[in-house]
Amino acid sequence: SISYESCITQMYFSIVFVVIDNFLLGVMAYDRFVAICHPLNYVTIMQPRLCISLTVIPWLLSNAVALAHTLLLLPLLFCDSITLPHFFCDLAPLLRLSCSDTSINELVLFIVGLSVVTFPFALILFSYICIVRAVLRISSTEGKWKAFSTCGSHLTVVLLFYGTIVGVYFFPPSTHPEDRDKIGAVLFTVVTPMMNPFIYSLRNKDMKGALKKFIRRKMFLPLRPWASEFSLPP
Repeated sequence: SISYESCITQMYFSIVFVVIDNFLLGVMAYDRFVAICHPLNYVTIMQPRLCISLTVIPWLLSNAVALAHTLLLLPLLFCDSITLPHFFCDLAPLLRLSCSDTSINELVLFIVGLSVVTFPFALILFSYICIVRAVLRISSTEGKWKAFSTCGSHLTVVLLFYGTIVGVYFFPPSTHPEDRDKIGAVLFTVVTPMMNPFIYSLRNKDMKGALKKFIRRKMFLPLRPWASEFSLPP
């Protein structure tokens, strides 16, 4: 059970975090573009003021998007059902429960959603086209591999994020559209954020060393409990 006010608050923050994730993927693609295509000017271009702007502006835009959807949702009436067929308060299931006219909400959802997805994706696509062209001009194989490895983690997250969008919203609807929405929401809100720390840590040498030690310790753990359980005091 959840109150109406808590449900609206949950919906607001879920929109904020999904939209900010989308924008930050575009910002990170631009950072990779500058690092690989303009390495000598990286420090000059990516100054602290620009970095702060590239962080603050997506936060402001994501809150503006969430606020617009929330204000449009507040006047709606919910008289058909009080049971939400979803595991959290998402915008689309809430609109389906309303007995008011939701045409404006759906129009805003389509226009804003398309803009929010298209602009960062276009920036990512442009950045990686330039990156591939720059990498192909590198003569040494080691240099090419190093450049591509710089983008590997980000590209993996991009494929997960936008692959979910394509799978949920661009494939023909299944016989159970609500189940499809639930699966897409799980991927957006649980799977991708849960995998982000692991994916971005793969290039960290300290993280790799700690992971190898952990695996070795788990492999030899069954042989060692006797020493800790029956060891004599000094």
